Amino acid sequence: MFFKRRKSSISNLMVKPDGTTGQVNIKVVGVGGGGGNATLRMADAKMLGVKFLALNTDIQALRMCKGLQTFAIGPDTTHGLGSGGQPETGRKAIRESQQQVRELLKDADMVFVTAGMGGGTGTGAAAVVADMARKSGALTVGVVTLPFSFEGPKRRKIAENGLRQLRAKVDTLITIENDRLLPSLDGDIRLERAFDLADTVLRQGVQGISDIITVPGVINVDFADVKAVMANGGPAYMAMGEGKGRNGAVQAAESALSNPLFGGSLEGASGILFNVTGGSDLTLGQVHEVADLIRRVSNPDANVIFGLVQDRRMKKKVRITLVATGIDGNDESVAPSFSVDGDEPAVDKTVKLAESIVRNGHPKAPLTEMKPLF
Repeated sequence: MFFKRRKSSISNLMVKPDGTTGQVNIKVVGVGGGGGNATLRMADAKMLGVKFLALNTDIQALRMCKGLQTFAIGPDTTHGLGSGGQPETGRKAIRESQQQVRELLKDADMVFVTAGMGGGTGTGAAAVVADMARKSGALTVGVVTLPFSFEGPKRRKIAENGLRQLRAKVDTLITIENDRLLPSLDGDIRLERAFDLADTVLRQGVQGISDIITVPGVINVDFADVKAVMANGGPAYMAMGEGKGRNGAVQAAESALSNPLFGGSLEGASGILFNVTGGSDLTLGQVHEVADLIRRVSNPDANVIFGLVQDRRMKKKVRITLVATGIDGNDESVAPSFSVDGDEPAVDKTVKLAESIVRNGHPKAPLTEMKPLF
């Protein structure tokens, strides 16, 4: 197993093709109502070094995205009134505006495409946006939710069809099952709060990865490291965990590895990237324990890259973000796809979620009870 640590003072500098250096240009594109809401939440969290863009067919919804760069797609297709829950309308709208959207995505080094699957605009337009971003040369990551079961089978079917199309157009796809949030919710919780929580999880997923690149650390992970793990990385998943106290680092790692929302197994992963964030009391010994735990449950030949960030606000707390790629196993079939330019579909690179939970560092060990992340 190969561990790689970066000790440069600034983590988000990259060498451009012309030999010059510059900041990594990261853009988050929220597509549709759900994507816009999640992107607004990300902007409110003041994520470092990230630019935000909301795309929608509904002008009224875009007006709610205060402080974001917004763009109304498909004015001739929808007249600013939305897609009526029809993915094909969302797809026509983004194709109508693809020249302008290409310009908005220009010069991005990494693009997150976020959406709530199951509606019209997000489901229909997200894959086209991802296709444009990836063809522009950007590392392209999809972060989407699947609807709650109470939203009905029709919406679920629409979501799954959209997910299959998006899967073929991204480097990595993180899919969050909203139903997996339900065990952490009180039965009397307001419906609005349930959807707010789904938006929060989307935000945490994007921020967990972008912080690895943009937040300077004691041991930095640069963009080339992230790209090596996530570009063409095959099936992958992402996990987050938190711990506190003397054993907080190990607790955070175990929480990430056993979290049912982002579950998966590291045994077949060819690339693993993890970031440890803690207060000034975080010790090198704790980081070593985390690295050792991850090593023990990983493929011995995996390329493991990690970073270490100290944050004064994390008193006696430790947070771990983990991205694993190249995971063995056959994925579900991909629905007939499409291309903006009509060429062959991109290689499928799917994030595996909740297929097998790693229990206490070993897939078959009993699961230790832990406080839920959300």
